[in-house]
Amino acid sequence: MPIAPLRRRLALAAALAMAALATLPARAEDWRQQYPELRFGISSSENEKDSVARYEPFAAYLSRKLGVPVKITRGTDYAAVVEAMRSNNAEFATFGPASYALARKVMGDRVKPVAVTQEMDGATGYHSVIAVRADSPYHSLQDLKGKSLAYADPNSTSGYAVPLYFMKKNGIDPDSFFSTTAFSGSHELGIIALLNGTFEAAATHWTNAQRGNIQRMEEKGMIPKGSVRIIWTSDLIPNSPWVVRTDLPQELQDAFTEALFAFPKEDPAAQKQLSDGLWSAFVPAKHEDYLDIIAITEMNAAERRRRGS
Repeated sequence: MPIAPLRRRLALAAALAMAALATLPARAEDWRQQYPELRFGISSSENEKDSVARYEPFAAYLSRKLGVPVKITRGTDYAAVVEAMRSNNAEFATFGPASYALARKVMGDRVKPVAVTQEMDGATGYHSVIAVRADSPYHSLQDLKGKSLAYADPNSTSGYAVPLYFMKKNGIDPDSFFSTTAFSGSHELGIIALLNGTFEAAATHWTNAQRGNIQRMEEKGMIPKGSVRIIWTSDLIPNSPWVVRTDLPQELQDAFTEALFAFPKEDPAAQKQLSDGLWSAFVPAKHEDYLDIIAITEMNAAERRRRGS
């Protein structure tokens, strides 16, 4: 081959390679041009003021890490956060396993879990519990026959889906077993309604002796310490997933996931505020971790349809 054409070809190949390399930073910046602000959806069991305050340092960390402002968006209920993800009004979120089941139902694989929190003891799950007033005579589920029960929310895992499933599995039909069942609106409101006498039992979440809805309410002075007693505990439930929309640019999905895993080390003060010092890290999560919860929510929904409710 003549030297001149070969040199021209080599020069052209080198120019093309340089051009490709030059586009890499620009491509990485493309998502920031498309998403000059990011939104993180939460559906906390806490009241709005406390939950948003808890997440603000985390949002500030994400803003620094991702290079664009990150805004915390709190849904009025669990379904609202799922709707925010479905309608592209939130890019990321964390919500309970049953809410994730709802998200997969309405979004399909446009949403995926990327992480869960890991407790100080290495556990990655929690429990549903049914609580009563400490001075009540009730010590088991059977003692609640003919009494009233507060669920938290229709899309709550520990506050509805799991206790409903396990009661039916053990031969208890809540519709006929309890005198009344109703949704309180949140985990905190359920416990408050329990203590003010509106209900005789309430379903909520509990991780261990240090962490759970009841302990947090005691620590915040919302309820007297020792005023509530647990009489039923479920099997282990996988921790709430932290999710991303899969229609986001892959570079953005990766950057968010990497930021989560780096969070405890890079901003320990913000991590301590978010976790109350009760969980230590993020670990990977995947859709398959929630197949049992999805099955439970589908069985519950099928039963409601059968009953016409």
